[in-house]
Amino acid sequence: MRLDIANIRKDYKLQSLNESDCAYNPFEQFEKWWQQAIHSEIEEVNAMTLATATKTGLPSARIVLLKDYSKDGFVFFTNYNSHKGHELAENPHAALVFFWKELERQIRIEGIVEKASVEESDTYFQQRPEGSRIGAWASPQSRVIKNRNEIELAVQKLTQQYEGGFIPRPNFWGGFCVKPVMMEFWQGRSNRLHDRIQYNLQANGSWEKVRLAP
Repeated sequence: MRLDIANIRKDYKLQSLNESDCAYNPFEQFEKWWQQAIHSEIEEVNAMTLATATKTGLPSARIVLLKDYSKDGFVFFTNYNSHKGHELAENPHAALVFFWKELERQIRIEGIVEKASVEESDTYFQQRPEGSRIGAWASPQSRVIKNRNEIELAVQKLTQQYEGGFIPRPNFWGGFCVKPVMMEFWQGRSNRLHDRIQYNLQANGSWEKVRLAP
């Protein structure tokens, strides 16, 4: 074991999390923590790890950006033909993790994934900067390419094609919504005795709130 790595540690002492502090349902609790994270001016506060898996259970994970949330779920956007897009098509289950080190907090979410509506995807696509809209068309995301020049030439061609005009959303690009069945709120505590409050969706649509051992 490399001792220079093994000795890296931090004792978490900022806050605690009691059952009485937590909202009745996880969406209200997320909103509470989200607002605190926003006001803490955390850089890339909407960055979250997205874990997916093939139909045989082979996992993969990457960072994506949260673009909307509500009681219906948590929304991000991507190329549907990407690696994660193919995995979600064959296995529509996913996990999300937010880690806000400045607050010594993380949120874990597990749920079922559905495509966002065409209207939602169209609306968000048109809000993106022009360069990002061009990039969505130019990049065959997750496919092997010869070199970066291949992408740059595609961007140049598409920029000329759409110069000054409307850039439509590609039909291979849009949103996914992770609809939670479990949400866990983790508050770092001293000596690794962390607070973990988990909400589990019940068959009748209500949420059970439990404490997990650290």
